Amino acid sequence: MILNVGLRTDIVHHYHDWLFNRFEEGFVYARNPLFPYRINSYLLKPDKIDAVVFCSKNYAHALDRLPAITEHYRTFFFYTITAYDTDLEPAIPLKEESIRTLKTLSGLVGRNKLVWRYDPVLLTKKYTVEYHLGMFESLAAQISPYVSRCAFSFVEMFIKINQRIRDIIPLTKEDKLRLAEGMGKIAEKYDLPLQICCSEAGYEDFGIKKEGCLTLDGLGKANNCHFKTLPHKGNKAGCLCYESRDIGYYDSCPSECKYCNANRGIENVSVNFALHDPSSPLLIGKVRKGDMILQGVQNSIILHDGRQISLFD
Repeated sequence: MILNVGLRTDIVHHYHDWLFNRFEEGFVYARNPLFPYRINSYLLKPDKIDAVVFCSKNYAHALDRLPAITEHYRTFFFYTITAYDTDLEPAIPLKEESIRTLKTLSGLVGRNKLVWRYDPVLLTKKYTVEYHLGMFESLAAQISPYVSRCAFSFVEMFIKINQRIRDIIPLTKEDKLRLAEGMGKIAEKYDLPLQICCSEAGYEDFGIKKEGCLTLDGLGKANNCHFKTLPHKGNKAGCLCYESRDIGYYDSCPSECKYCNANRGIENVSVNFALHDPSSPLLIGKVRKGDMILQGVQNSIILHDGRQISLFD
């Protein structure tokens, strides 16, 4: 089983104490977003978790404690650093600070386990094609020596995004081609493998791979192991990643990034954040009367492991 820490909310950034408490206690509960009275229980033991996948915009608060996980589990990390300022990302550190944190993280886990996400790409009067290409080159020049590759995607135009970003400009086919061509040239210049995810169109002519950000082959190479050959069902429509089990909760990320479709509104986030208890097995709230706690399926998909994974002392 692949455990995901970061699809539904940025756990590392905002709920790191809870996360490490869960690993110390050895289990976690995750409420089913479609059937809220159903709770899946997962054992957080190295022989039950094939890999822990992290995705965050700020690892700074977790760096000192990460070895408690990386020394016992196979791991993989996605670090999102975009072109945007506080107008679109109100609670994200400045780029200079994020880059310093990324470099430290790379030193801790190794660049082969770290992917930079420049995601999502959207246009406004401020964030033009030219702005993106300039910022992407500036970031690539600093980040490329510390990561294995870069993944990006074009923004999803969900129903509320026009209300949150009043001057958003829908991407045309020509816009995407200009961005892909420019980003491809920049990535080649800095010897940075570049890929796009969740895209119907392909941009292989610009040196951009179309594949899942999280694949069993890539995860295996990063962790010196081999996984079974299994289909990649993805986590949503158009996704080519291998499916993972997320322990987060929608409508709970205080980062309040304007383009995020995991939060329906600031009111929901405020309510849920107030219900968070770092000692609870659930990220948000506690077990309620009528809840069903079910043991989640945790079948291993490891075929061969090149290293020994030890249990906590």
